[in-house]
Amino acid sequence: MLQNTGKLAGCTLFITGASRGIGKAIALKAARDGANVVIAAKTAEPHPKLPGTIYTAAEEVEAAGGKALPCVVDIRDEQQIGSAVQKAVDTFGGIDILVNNASAISLTGTLETPMKKVDLMLGINLRGTYLTSKLVIPHLLKSRSPHILNLSPPLNLNPVWFKNHTGKYSHMTAAVLIHPAIQTAAMDMLGGEGVAKQCRTADIMADAAYAILSKPQDYTGHFLVDEDVLRAQGVQDFEPYAVHPGHPLLPDFFLDDSPDLLVQQMEQHGATPAFKPPPGSSAPPLSSGPIESTFDVIRGVLSEDVVKSTQGVYRFDLSGEHAGVWFLDLKSGAGSAGKGDPPLKADVVMKMDSGDFSKMFSGKLKPTLAFMSGKLQIKGDMTLAIKLEKLMGRMNKAKL
Repeated sequence: MLQNTGKLAGCTLFITGASRGIGKAIALKAARDGANVVIAAKTAEPHPKLPGTIYTAAEEVEAAGGKALPCVVDIRDEQQIGSAVQKAVDTFGGIDILVNNASAISLTGTLETPMKKVDLMLGINLRGTYLTSKLVIPHLLKSRSPHILNLSPPLNLNPVWFKNHTGKYSHMTAAVLIHPAIQTAAMDMLGGEGVAKQCRTADIMADAAYAILSKPQDYTGHFLVDEDVLRAQGVQDFEPYAVHPGHPLLPDFFLDDSPDLLVQQMEQHGATPAFKPPPGSSAPPLSSGPIESTFDVIRGVLSEDVVKSTQGVYRFDLSGEHAGVWFLDLKSGAGSAGKGDPPLKADVVMKMDSGDFSKMFSGKLKPTLAFMSGKLQIKGDMTLAIKLEKLMGRMNKAKL
């Protein structure tokens, strides 16, 4: 891991979204140099599902050796940003570094994305990043070594990423940019708890950010990836950054050359338990069998508890060798599944190849991976789509 050098001692960092995750990790890395950190985030009161507030983050920054200024900031609000910027200048005498970390994401198609979410993404990712930069830049111009670091997906022009994730590309990318598969609340939401084993900790982002921000002010206009930055700094062992050392890692989203390459990379990485049945399972793979056998297993794990915890109706439009329409009703009674249209209107419609469908339900193909690589198309309630992964977990426990 990258060691602190003291180059950020006395510097003042204004970090958006620093109450948790990557933003907080960058704050703590700078704090170990003795930096001043403005924690500009919305969470003032504990969130029922997300860890940390601006005040708990401030305590950690102080404990790490830095000075902290927690500020309640919604970066869509010009007055709140302006007030926080002025407090930072009054408290620390200026601002040297801006880290635009706050962002919003919704991995849904155009027709399935409510305008409320579109407005949220554009308001935070584009307008918020631009506005925060605009208000901080006058103070950066007075600094001896000013920097702006923006965190966002790389500008991969592969059409599949624009087709499936245009909302994420609304993020401002004016200065520098790094985007790995990092365990955060967002990754847990998108891929479930199992995906964490295949991620790196936010420390890798913090170290990469530290290396960038320690460079002279003429180091600007670059688009960077965390691992590349650290390799250039001489880091060769990346195991300390792994959430679960020894596990193959998820390939970085948005960095592939083609949609299929993401899946190929996972196979080359050896596939972890989140992508295939547990070691020792004697059951044959379902990928070569008929879809009916998959639904036999699905019906075997249905229960009132599963229905109660899910409350969703799913329709599967399958293509390929075993094309057809299938359904899974997890809204009524003890649940039901079979061929044909669902008895109730589907909350979620999933389209994919029948072979990939069997792989997904046998645990060989992670739903998040299938979706991000374009193999799975989802229409409808994304939250319910994510809940379906719990059922797949039960199927894996049944040793498919």
